[in-house]
Amino acid sequence: MASREIQVGIISDTHGLLRPEAIARLRGADLIIHAGDIGAPGIIDALGALAPTFAVRGNIDVWAWAARYPLTACVEAGEARLWVLHEIAALDLDPAAAGFAAVVYGHSHKPSIETRAGVVYINPGSAGPRRFSLPATMARARVRGPHLEAQIVHLGA
Repeated sequence: MASREIQVGIISDTHGLLRPEAIARLRGADLIIHAGDIGAPGIIDALGALAPTFAVRGNIDVWAWAARYPLTACVEAGEARLWVLHEIAALDLDPAAAGFAAVVYGHSHKPSIETRAGVVYINPGSAGPRRFSLPATMARARVRGPHLEAQIVHLGA
């Protein structure tokens, strides 16, 4: 029997701003991942109203409410395992050897998707306030079995 396709919404660096465009693009996701710099306690609640949401703490998430979010997380999307952290420089494991399909991270505000040693590295960019003249972005991923395909989604001006 073929594996069911799982839709994953990936967002990061909201810095307290959840854009209506991001909410619209996350609708229909089977699960949502927030890769840190949440910025306000209501962000994860709003995402959780759309789909089960997994979040890690970023470097600006220093308030008491943020303590409930881990620094790293293993998220399962069907047969695919995703390693989530905020800063890629803090990656302290070999994702390929550990059996991860993807590493999801944020922090730089620079959206990128690349594959290294069979592992997809996804930085959805920043979905929050525009900074550094970079675009507001997030990512979507389709997971079928252990395989994952991702794309960057632009959120407008």
